[in-house]
Amino acid sequence: MNEYDSDKMSDVMGAAQGYEPTNNVEEADLILFNTCSVREKAQEKVFSDLGRIKHLKKKGVQIGVGGCVASQEGAAIIERAPYVDVVFGPQTLHRLPQLLEQRVTLGRPQVDISFPEIEKFDHLPAAKVQGGTAFVSIMEGCSKYCSYCVVPYTRGEEVSRPFEDVLVEVAGLAAQGVVEVNLLGQNVNAYRAPLSSSLGSTGQIADFATLLEYVAEIPGIERIRYTTSHPNEFTQSLIDAYDKIPQLANHLHLPVQHGSDKILMAMKRGYTALEYKSTIRKLRAIRPNLSVSSDFIVGFPGETDDDFNRMMKLVDDIGYDTSFSFIYSPRPGTPAAALEDTTPHEVKLARLQKLQATIDASVEQISASRLGTVQRVLVEGPARRTPNALFGKSECNRAVIFPGSHDLIGKMVNVHINDAPMRQLGGVVVA
Repeated sequence: MNEYDSDKMSDVMGAAQGYEPTNNVEEADLILFNTCSVREKAQEKVFSDLGRIKHLKKKGVQIGVGGCVASQEGAAIIERAPYVDVVFGPQTLHRLPQLLEQRVTLGRPQVDISFPEIEKFDHLPAAKVQGGTAFVSIMEGCSKYCSYCVVPYTRGEEVSRPFEDVLVEVAGLAAQGVVEVNLLGQNVNAYRAPLSSSLGSTGQIADFATLLEYVAEIPGIERIRYTTSHPNEFTQSLIDAYDKIPQLANHLHLPVQHGSDKILMAMKRGYTALEYKSTIRKLRAIRPNLSVSSDFIVGFPGETDDDFNRMMKLVDDIGYDTSFSFIYSPRPGTPAAALEDTTPHEVKLARLQKLQATIDASVEQISASRLGTVQRVLVEGPARRTPNALFGKSECNRAVIFPGSHDLIGKMVNVHINDAPMRQLGGVVVA
């Protein structure tokens, strides 16, 4: 989501005022920070980075802070860093040119962290991409209110984009050569929108599975990914989509957060470990080689050794291809921030290291199992560390390095895997 929003900020400023990106901050006329408040360290990094570019203000540089930290802190950012010119939230990035103009006209910093629902998509310039893959945001916000999560407070309630708007954007991307789309949302499988009259709607509400079916029908779209999904919204129709839609990538990121029902209840996740495993079991009955990744929070308040062991059992049962795991970080304003936490940090760190070591072993085993297979790879560009080689992503979302000419970039190729380091694959193109 942050990568998508950053690209849109660049698009908006380019279309409205002719700005172009620069890799040299010393040359910049405008510096924008797109921020995240999911974890404390990321939030504090914003103010640290602001301090590092403060000296550029003397050269007339304008500075803006956007994203979730901006939404959470609002005018407090100006109080802490008065040299910031504009503060804007994820839902108001399209107003950035106007905010900067008002900053000059009115002579004071501007703050707009409102939630104007889906307005921003009506004001963003047409998507322009280079390469074969693109992000498409289909909804904003989250209404789950997990006890540890700040997202509903910084991005607002769930709001789905109009059904036909999504299809028009995807079709436009396909016309530019995009073959893979990644549908985005804080809770992407909660998507619900009326079918438009042009599609023969009779008041029917389209769910996420329906949207996937329509996207798959767009000429040129060969692969569909999505993130991030929620176990509670993983309906039977979405499970069935893995049987009906071959373009759906053979990879699923489905955050579980924990394996103890007690902790899941305290997190207000709304499902049990057994229900989560049941969803994965149904999916693998359709796609036996489905690659699964997830998110884990270690050291949530009240977590005991038994709770942690239940998490480890779930990890063993599922067999994850990768994961994102962190020690719990209390976020201001969330219910979990008020919970008593008596577990020493050293214990939490030891648990995290054990979890990550176990998943690393699973990743290594899964990589080895792909030796000798042929993987369908979308070529994304030159490999950074391997001369005369290309880089791409397999259907199972694993990085693949292989020799090839640059005219393959943006295309799908078949690669025979003959090397399997832990987190990437190597091979040669085959017919």
